This record gives sequence, structure tokens and C-alpha cells, in this order.
Amino acid sequence: MQLTEQELLIYQNQGFLLLPEYFSRAEVKIMKAELSKLSVETSPQKILEKDGKTVRSFHGSHTKNNVFNCLTRHPLLVYPAMQIVGSKVYIYQFKVNMKAAFSGDIWKWHQDYIYWYKEDRMPKPKVVNAMCLLDDMNEFNGPLFVIPSSHKEEMIDVTTYQNKVGTTNSNSPSDSNEWISSFSANLKYSLSQELVTNLVSKYGITFIKAAAGSVLFFDSNIVHASSNNISPFGRSAVIITYNSIDNTPLPVQNPRPDFLVSQDYRPVTPLAPDELSQFYGVKICTSNP
Repeated sequence: MQLTEQELLIYQNQGFLLLPEYFSRAEVKIMKAELSKLSVETSPQKILEKDGKTVRSFHGSHTKNNVFNCLTRHPLLVYPAMQIVGSKVYIYQFKVNMKAAFSGDIWKWHQDYIYWYKEDRMPKPKVVNAMCLLDDMNEFNGPLFVIPSSHKEEMIDVTTYQNKVGTTNSNSPSDSNEWISSFSANLKYSLSQELVTNLVSKYGITFIKAAAGSVLFFDSNIVHASSNNISPFGRSAVIITYNSIDNTPLPVQNPRPDFLVSQDYRPVTPLAPDELSQFYGVKICTSNP
């Protein structure tokens, strides 16, 4: 599947593109069934909320889960990703973000690329996120908020801003698990209230409301956030980050774990449309590229 010229223009202008009900309910059901398997695992790849029991996210699950491995190579995701970045892509990051009913916590305002630039030395924001909703996302269950077109500001170096105003980020752990500060409720490179206010004044603000199976492609520099979920409606979403094969990170002294930042730079080969059906009896890969 290829994005149309109009869809590409929308993505380039506003920094994100929503494709409603991109996957069928049957396909979503297959993917969502895998979450219960991930939940029982004890692994650093599973991040918990501050309460120490509610799951916040899973990372790198595609390397050992056939369903999610298939999803990362699905032609409905891979071909648009290649269109957007302008080259072949590899899987830079895979995660499942959860918003548990009544207890799913906040994700502060931030951009993604600053983490990849400062922590992993990714040279350029030649990368795209593909978010696949496994539940309906609405105004009640802590939806994704975005500031449209804020990616045009490029990377906002919040560390420079913090130094100018005399503030520091005290949320960053100093031990070997410092990477957790990139995924906790107290994000390492979150934007200040002043910056967010100025950006909203300039570009406006919106939120994503879409049914399960919908896919959101979004730019690594779009400013986004989500509130805590106080509703009885939990939600989950898979986020696959596709990086250009021409944009692999430079060497770092203490690289983050491979389940967070893949060091497998082989380009993704899209699957045949019906590849997964031989395992599950339901065709998750059903659309032609």
C-alpha cells in the first residue's frame, strides 16, 4: 500500500497522518491477545507505572513474538514508512504503550527525536513512528495530544533551555538503568509549560480520536503528550519506529539495551500479504502493497 500524494502532503504539513481502521477488528483481536502473554513475563523489557504493578509499556517484543514480528513487516506499514523517509528502513524501536483503566499515568509533553539524538546519536530525524491502536482511543481514556505542525520547529533542545533559565531535570536516574527515565512518567527531556504554551499559541492543539485498528504515522519532532487515564476504559497501542538505513546511529560509549534501540540495521523486507495465516488461521497480512 502506498500513501497518496495528498496523504503525504498532510503528513508533511501537520507532522502526522491518521488512517482510520487500517486493520480489521479480527486482526486487532489477534494482536491484542498477545498482550496477556507479555504481561506475565518478568523482564527489563516490561516497564511498570509508579505503583510498581501496573504495566506502562513493553519493549522489543517483536524479536520473540511472531504476531508482532509480522506487524513490523506488514506492507501496510513498511511501504508508507519508506515513502516518508525516502529510503529503505529498519526497525529502530518497538514498544507497546498501555493506558490501564483508572491508573494509566501521564506522558509529559515531549519530542521523540531528542532522545534518539542525545542518547543514541542518531544523525538526523530521518525516521517515522507508526502507532497501531489496539483499543479505541477517545477523549476519556488518556488520548494522544499533539501540537499540529510543531515538527517544523525541528528539535527543541530542552537541555539548552533549562540551562538558560537556571533549571535542571532531577528526574534522571544515575545508575545503569538511566534509560528508564526516557519511559517513566517523569520524562528526561520533557518540555516546560512555557514552551508548550508558546507552541500551542502558534500552532494550536488537538487530540487523536480513532477506533481500534487505526494507524497514526507521526514525525519524530512532533510535540505530543497524553494525560492520565481516570476512565474505566483501558487502551493499548503498538508503536514501531522505522529508521532510514542511511541514518544509523553513531557509536556511543554506553549504548542503551538492544531491546530499546535495535542494532540490527538490516532493511525490513515486507511480508507477503497472507504470511501469518499459516500460524494463526486468520490473515493479519491481508492487504496488497
